[in-house]
Amino acid sequence: MIPVVETLIDGVPAACLPLADRAIHYGDGLFETVAVRDGRPEFWERHMRRLQQGCVRLGIPAPDSGCLAGEMWRLVRHRRRAVLKIIVSRGGGGRGYRPPEEPAPTRILALHPWPEWPDTYMRDGVTVRICTTRLGRNPRLAGIKHLNRLEQVLARGEWHDRSIAEGLMLDTAGELVEGTTTNLFLVRKGRVQTPDLSQCGVAGIMREVVMEMAREQDLPCETGHFTPADLASAEEIFLTNSLVGIWPVRRVDAEEFPAPGPITLLLQNHLEKIRSGFSP
Repeated sequence: MIPVVETLIDGVPAACLPLADRAIHYGDGLFETVAVRDGRPEFWERHMRRLQQGCVRLGIPAPDSGCLAGEMWRLVRHRRRAVLKIIVSRGGGGRGYRPPEEPAPTRILALHPWPEWPDTYMRDGVTVRICTTRLGRNPRLAGIKHLNRLEQVLARGEWHDRSIAEGLMLDTAGELVEGTTTNLFLVRKGRVQTPDLSQCGVAGIMREVVMEMAREQDLPCETGHFTPADLASAEEIFLTNSLVGIWPVRRVDAEEFPAPGPITLLLQNHLEKIRSGFSP
């Protein structure tokens, strides 16, 4: 188990959440996972924008951005590399699904150690599998990073082979959506493509950054509807999230792919340039 370095609950150092909190009972809330490098949170404004949008979608009063920033700096300053997880729940509210009329949200900031992945994942690519657990379609929750992650938990429990870095998930209609913790990209005929997330899935921060980078490099970039059969026609496949950045995919189950391909490598290099001059 990876230990938490430090936790703030509503701005106070603490390790226990009240048992009445709706995050525990119903997964009633949202979260963000922020990469911390050299004491700075990467893409902070983007994370805050997604958190605010998620709060609007769920009808949870959004936390004050200045308050969150102040608590964030208390935790991350002087940390060379870490993972900051931010959780906003609707707070307490008694028994029953009905949300309280005047919710008092709980905000949790937890700092975790940086995960240790092999350098080969970024350099030579990763092996992934296609999961049997499906994502349910629900446009009202699509795109936001809500606390209900049981589908991902079940999918990640499908394999124990350490040589497999990630699992790809389909929705109940059989379309590719994302990885258990990553977003999926295909390169086909020089076009950068990623699954449409209007029905389910998480609209990742790094997904957004990569799509912008691709367009800046004059690479056609589009969302679409793809099935596992479309993987066979891909010239390159890669995965993204805020922590891993961009991982080339060299194998999906038994099928192999070039890793990293030229477009994946171009985007990796461009991302490193952004990170090297990054200011939150």
